[in-house]
Amino acid sequence: MVGCGAALDAVARGLSVGLVEQSDLAAGTSSRSSRLAHGGLRYLEQREFHLVREALTERGLLLDRLAPHLVRPVPFLFPVSKRWERPYVASGVRLYDMLSKVGAYGGTMPRPKSLNRDEAKALAPDLDSGEIAGAVRFHDAQIDDARHTVAVARTAAGLGAHIATRTRVVRLLVDGDVVVGARVHDDLSGEDYDIRARVVIAATGIWTDEVLRMAGATGEPRVRQSKGVHLVVPGSAIRSTTAIIARTPTSVLFLLPWAGKWLVGTTDTPADDEVDLAHPMATDEDIDYLLAQANRWLARPLTRADVLTTYAGYRPLIAEGEDDDPTATLSREHAIFRPCPGLVAIAGGKYTTYRVMAADAVDAAVEQLDADVPESTTSDIPLVGAEGFAGDWQRRSAIAEELGLPLEMTERLLRRHGSRISEIRGLIAEDPSLREQLVEGEPYLRAEAVLAATHQGALGLGDVLDRRLRIGLETADGGLAAAQAATPLVAAILDWDADRASDELQAYAEEAAARTGSVTDPVLAE
Repeated sequence: MVGCGAALDAVARGLSVGLVEQSDLAAGTSSRSSRLAHGGLRYLEQREFHLVREALTERGLLLDRLAPHLVRPVPFLFPVSKRWERPYVASGVRLYDMLSKVGAYGGTMPRPKSLNRDEAKALAPDLDSGEIAGAVRFHDAQIDDARHTVAVARTAAGLGAHIATRTRVVRLLVDGDVVVGARVHDDLSGEDYDIRARVVIAATGIWTDEVLRMAGATGEPRVRQSKGVHLVVPGSAIRSTTAIIARTPTSVLFLLPWAGKWLVGTTDTPADDEVDLAHPMATDEDIDYLLAQANRWLARPLTRADVLTTYAGYRPLIAEGEDDDPTATLSREHAIFRPCPGLVAIAGGKYTTYRVMAADAVDAAVEQLDADVPESTTSDIPLVGAEGFAGDWQRRSAIAEELGLPLEMTERLLRRHGSRISEIRGLIAEDPSLREQLVEGEPYLRAEAVLAATHQGALGLGDVLDRRLRIGLETADGGLAAAQAATPLVAAILDWDADRASDELQAYAEEAAARTGSVTDPVLAE
C-alpha cells in the first residue's frame, strides 16, 4: 500500500516514477488487514494521540474525498463486563470522536452513545446477557484494503507512473557508495534487467531489513513482524446489527460484518524465525485463541465448524525495546531510514495512514534531488472510481435497470467499482453472458473476473479472486468453484494455453485447501 501511495505521490509532483512489486499488488499484508480505516481506539491507552488524530484525519479524507466508494461508516459496540467500566470506555470513545473532528477532514460520524445492557442487546442479540453490563456505541469506517491498493496504483498509472508486478528486486545498483537503481527479475519472462533511478524508495514492509542489507546496512533489525490472523464465519453465526470491538488479554477483538459474512480477528504475535514470510497461515492455536476470545462475549458460541476460511498477514512494526517485548505494545508509528545516498526506506505505520507515510517517503527522496519539486498533493486527488460516485449512487436504481441486474447487486458493484461501473456496463454490452454470477449464490459477476484481467492488472487467479473480487477469502471452499469458473475467462484474456491454465488452477486449489483445511481436486471448466 505504501509503495503504491509513494508512486502516486511522486508522479503527482511531476517526477518520473517506476514501481516494481515482487508479486501482485497487495498480495501480502495490504490485503490481509481487518479492513478498517480507523484511528485505532486502543492506541489512546498507549497515549499515541498524534497517531490516532493523524489516522482519523486520513479516515475522513478517505470517506469524504479520496475513496468514498471503497470506504464507508460502520457502527460499533464496545461491550463492558463491569458497570464501572462503561464511563471509562465512554470517556475514551468521546476523546476518540473529538480527535476525529480536529482538522479539516474529520469525516461526519454520529455521536457516541453509552448504552445499558438491554439497549446493547437490542442492537446485538447474540451478546451474552450474563457477560455484559452495558456498551458504548460509536462509528468507524471499513475499507476494502486490496481493492483500495489497486485503485491507488491505477490512479498513479493514469498520471504516468510505470508499474510492473511479478518483478523482483535481485540487488541494488551501486555507483561508489550511491544507490543508482535496481537489478530486477521478471518472474513471467524469466529476464533480468536494470532500472536506473536518481533515488530508490524501498516500501517493502516485512522485507525492509532484507533491502537494507542489500545496501550494506548492518546492525540490529529495524523491523519486527507481528502476525495478525482473521477467521471468516457465516453471517448467520452472529446476530448483530453492528460490529463489535472488545478487549482481549493482549490487544482487542473485532467482530466485523463483511460481504454477508463475519470477520473475527485479530492476533498480535511475533513471527517465528523459521516462518515463510510470503505465506503466513493461521495455526490451530491462532484459531482456538480467536474462538475463545469471541465466545467470551457471545451467547451462542462459535465452533470450528463455523469457520469457513482464514487469512493471515504480518505487520511490519518498528523494532524498539527488547526482543521479547509483546508486539502488541510496539508503536504503530512509521520511520524513515536513509542507509546511504540514493536509498530511502520506510516501514511501520498503519494502513489508514498510508498517504502520510508515502508523502514522508517522497519528501525524503526529494531532499536528494537537485530540483525544485512541489509538495504532496494527494489529499486532493480522488482515486479511480471516486469522481462521479455520489451521482451514480443517487441514480443506482436507474443503473440497475440499465444493467438488467437487481438493485442489491448494483449497489455492491458501485461499492467495489465506483463510477468505473461504466467498465462493467461496457463489458456486458459486448457480451451479455458476463452479466451472470461467477458462482451461483455469490455476489460477483463474470464481468468482474474479466475486468480484473483487462483493466486492473491481474495476472493470475489469485490476483483475480483474492484481491480484485475477494471471493477467495469469503467462501467455504476458499474460492475453488470461482476459480474453476474464472479460469476460462481469464485464460482467454491473458493468452494462457491449456497447460498454463491447468497449472494456475492447481496452484490456486492448493492455496484454497491451505486456507480452508480441505482438499479438493480442481476440475477445469470447458
